[in-house]
Formats: sequence, structure tokens, C-alpha cells
Amino acid sequence: MAKKEFSIIGAGVVDILVGAVDEKIFSQSSTPTDFIKMSFGGDALNEAIALSRLGKKVQWISKVGDDDAGKRILNYAMENGVDISGVKIETGLATGASVVLIDTKGERRFITNKGSSLRTLSAEDILPHVDDMGEIVCLASMFVSPMLDIATTEKIFKQIKSKPRILAFDATRAKNGETLKDLEPLLSCADYFSPNEAELATLTGEADVYKNISALLDHGLKCAIVKRGGKGCIIATKSAQIEIPACRVEKVIDTTGAGDCFAAGFLWALSESWTLENCGRFACAVASCSVEEVGAVAGVTSLEKIMRRYGDNL
Repeated sequence: MAKKEFSIIGAGVVDILVGAVDEKIFSQSSTPTDFIKMSFGGDALNEAIALSRLGKKVQWISKVGDDDAGKRILNYAMENGVDISGVKIETGLATGASVVLIDTKGERRFITNKGSSLRTLSAEDILPHVDDMGEIVCLASMFVSPMLDIATTEKIFKQIKSKPRILAFDATRAKNGETLKDLEPLLSCADYFSPNEAELATLTGEADVYKNISALLDHGLKCAIVKRGGKGCIIATKSAQIEIPACRVEKVIDTTGAGDCFAAGFLWALSESWTLENCGRFACAVASCSVEEVGAVAGVTSLEKIMRRYGDNL
């Protein structure tokens, strides 16, 4: 395989997507739905697949079990051109799986198996690959694996940055009361951090997105990219703040993985040396294609498709 440009760190899972559903599902013994689809997901795998479909050379660093689900995920990654040399196969470990309940607006709720590979990624699974990582490295979601606490992640980040690389990280909601102050060692080490608006508010305890962005920069972050769903995104540095609207979408079907596709789009454009504004616009274009299909990356089929959407929304 050609030299990798990206290394994406984090989970890959089997997704069972069910929709559209509402609260009645919990009061009925049987509920007919429009679709039940087996797919693949996990923040890092989604990002890796999207980047590969956009023409980049991508390494995925993760772990799976030696079970049928793990084999299916690895085959899926390889079929999509992703380098899986950084994926550990652990005997006796259950590969991560999620049941994704999707409502009529395309919003989703996840049911996960907490003892699986989704929650057990550790420094020992990541550090052996540091020397061979690509020019752009992304930890796809902070707070997913309990073994990757802030202190451990700081050590990983410092080793990654021991070579001249771009380092980004994403987030889920903080699960143990972590604050921006706690996250400061990572913010000062990384180049980009891309939480969504709700995830950022959980870290600050503050609802105002503009105050929260200022707080991110005050805690040492070079560039904040805040995802706002249907409102687009805000990109901010100490010298500039750019608000970018979401792309027009005829109908939102499934928002699963939209944030991951956004992150992949931003990193793709960054690797092309685009301006921050155009990186954000391209990221919104990728996310908009994602939400039009069932499954995280089903709508991200080619660079040509994304470029058309990007051009239509300039």
C-alpha cells in the first residue's frame, strides 16, 4: 500500500440501524419499522472509510475481537481501501456492536455493549504504531474508552507530536465530570479539536457557544471547530472566527455518523492546504451527504459527489 497520509485512532463497530421509531417502541410487543439495516460504524472507522472514499491513504488504529463481527469489520475496511495493519485482534474479546434507534427527524439513540472492543482501546494498542503514523493523526473520539483517560492520552499525544505531524481530536460527551481545565494538556498539545455544541457545553457547564469557544482558545487550543448540526459549524482561532452554514438537504434520513463525516471532510480539505473557511464548507458538504442515507457513510460515495455539493453551496 502507498504511504499513508492519515492515521485515524478509535473504534469500529457493527451497527444495527432501526427506524423510524418513537417512544411507542417501548410499550408495544412488536413494532413495524421502515428499515432494519446491518451496517458498520464507530467514529474512527467512519472517518477512515470516508477519507478513503475521498481518495486518501488511510491507516486505522484500533482493536477488534477474534469473532465474526471483528472479521466482518476488517473485511469492510479492506474493501474500502483502509490500511488495517494498526488493528489489534484480541482473542476472547467481543467486538463492539451498537443498536441505533433513529427517529422521524433522523436523530438517533445508541445501545452499546460496554465490555466490548468499543470500550477497551488502550495505550498499548496505539503506541506501537506511533513511528509509522501518517502526516495527519486524529483521535476520533475522546471519552469513549475508559482506558484512554486524559493523562494517558496526553502521553500518546506527546509521542505523536514528537514528529512534525498535524494532530486533531474529536469527542463524545464527557462521562466523568471532566472539564476544560482537565482537558488543558490535550488542548495545548493538539492542533485541532472538533466537539459538537452539546459536547462542548458539557465540558464548560455553559450554554453560550461563543463563550465556550473563547474558553477553548483560552485553555491553549490553536483551532476550535464546533459542529452545530443543522446550523453548520464555527471555526475559531485567536485571530479569526468563521461561521459556516450547513448545506441544504432535501430530507434528513439518518444523522448517524454525520459528525464523523464532517471531521473526515475537514481533515481532507486541510490536507489539500485549503483555507479554514473552505475546510469548514467542505466538511459541511460531506456531512450533508451522510444524513441523506441510512448508515454513517452510505451517502459518502465519491469525491466527485462531495465536490458537486460543495460547489452548489458556495
